[in-house]
Amino acid sequence: MSSQPETDFSFDAAGLVAAESGADQRIEGLSPWRLAGRRLRRNRVALFFLVLFVLVVALCLAAPLYADWAGNTPDRNNLTGTLVRGGKKQFIVTPDGKPIGPGFSKKYLLGADQNGRDVAVRLLYGGRNSLFVGFASAVLTILGALVLGLCAGYFRGWIDRVISSVFDIVWSFPVLLFAIALGTALALGGLHLGFITIQGDSLWIPTIIIGTIFIPYLGRPVRGQVLSLREKEFVEAAVAQGMGPLRIMFSEILPNLTSTVLVFGTLTIANNILTEAALSFLGAGIQPPAPSWGNLISDGVARLTTAPHQAIVPGIAIVLTVLSLNVFGDGLRDALDPRAKVRLR
Repeated sequence: MSSQPETDFSFDAAGLVAAESGADQRIEGLSPWRLAGRRLRRNRVALFFLVLFVLVVALCLAAPLYADWAGNTPDRNNLTGTLVRGGKKQFIVTPDGKPIGPGFSKKYLLGADQNGRDVAVRLLYGGRNSLFVGFASAVLTILGALVLGLCAGYFRGWIDRVISSVFDIVWSFPVLLFAIALGTALALGGLHLGFITIQGDSLWIPTIIIGTIFIPYLGRPVRGQVLSLREKEFVEAAVAQGMGPLRIMFSEILPNLTSTVLVFGTLTIANNILTEAALSFLGAGIQPPAPSWGNLISDGVARLTTAPHQAIVPGIAIVLTVLSLNVFGDGLRDALDPRAKVRLR
């Protein structure tokens, strides 16, 4: 009779524990923020445009270094149209007022404008001013939208009705026409708020105008999300624990708005930079002699036939900046979407 092979049913407890430990390590959970970071790192287009935006910002921040090297300032006129370099006289503006450039001189990379000012230096300083207005006004928009949206969505009732009515009134005006009216009025007389006085040519005038008129565009989505979050279980638990309204709004509800603020923040910066350029082009934004990309285009339009680069180069700078922020904002929105599918390996 043939013998059957013996089967070893011995129980290896140590091996089983090791296998379970290894399985636990392999199934390690990832937080939503780490998942969003993985999605964003896989989006090479969004990362490329993020690097492009950082490069534009770095070049604008280095404007004083370039101005020192070129020996020029953004607002110093040279009405004689000549420059003495190496003991020789060089003309930067022809006798008939035509700027020479671009690239006619190593230190006048883009030539000079009709007042003999270095266009490259004014382009970089104009970028600093445009980016400052874009970032500062975006911060003002986000703060105002968060405060008003939280109050309207959490308290509801008459507070919600008042805030929503204000949003509707501001929203009823065409944005650009409303901003032009405010910019023109404040540029002439300045802004006086009690002990605070802001001159009409200050960068804070277009910053406050742009930051204020766009609050409803972010405030309404925030209000709607707060209305939804207010009915969640964690808010009811916070109320049961005796938390006050302010603590619930800023410690429980506000953290859940982070992804919305991040996405809308990048898009708001791009939109505000574009709005500032439009206002400055029309004379209601940053006031001369302070440069900005908008008023540089306005100055260059008058010389499209003789020096088209004066309008084209600032326009390219605006396009690259706004496009990079919009593309990165779209990539950030996709990365923060919890319904997006991502391979973890």
